[in-house]
Amino acid sequence: MAKLEAAGLGASYGAAQVLFDVSLEVRPGEIVVLLGRNGAGKSTTLKTLMGLVRASAGVVLLDGRRIERLRPFEIARLGVGYVPEERRIFSGLTVAENLEAGRQPARAGAPHWTAQSLFSLFPALAGMRQRPGGRMSGGEQQMLSIARTLAGNPSLLLLDEPSEGLAPVIVEQVSRTLRAVREAGVGILLCEQNLAFARRVADRAYVLERGRIAHRGTMAELEADPRLREEYLSV
Repeated sequence: MAKLEAAGLGASYGAAQVLFDVSLEVRPGEIVVLLGRNGAGKSTTLKTLMGLVRASAGVVLLDGRRIERLRPFEIARLGVGYVPEERRIFSGLTVAENLEAGRQPARAGAPHWTAQSLFSLFPALAGMRQRPGGRMSGGEQQMLSIARTLAGNPSLLLLDEPSEGLAPVIVEQVSRTLRAVREAGVGILLCEQNLAFARRVADRAYVLERGRIAHRGTMAELEADPRLREEYLSV
């Protein structure tokens, strides 16, 4: 499985710098959450790690290999799966075709997700294999987006706001799925504003404030500090 490390990461949109000296790590078999208010830099951090935003400073290592100058498809080929906030499923393709579109060869040291194992992981999708993505609910599309990414057999998974806008029953399904993926040894880094969801799944947390890491620690430490939650996470 892959270990992700970022040190001194900076990123900008044009002349506006968004990330400042961001350092974090994700180890195999753990779920790490990036928390923070809207505009704190959570999504930009994921996009920079995935190569969708070019790092202006710092180093990103995947199992010791520098990847911060690679293009997104090259990072994906190394085993990093990315689930964007917008889901971006293929609306004209069926569920089965969406999964096949995400397929990559089996990867040494990573779980191999077949169509059957993905349908076992997402039972709701099993009954709609021939349904076009455009005829699915938002929650169903989110499950499909995660399943399609897993079809690429990633050794590391990045997710942007996976619980946003979902009904509670779908949130619970996504929670179970992420825990199962962690049990398979895959490291997961996710952005969230939903603290209740983060409590269910995450082992450790980084709190971002204006593009900087304001806190790092276990979820238990965050839970035990109401002042910290009030200062950086309250609306």
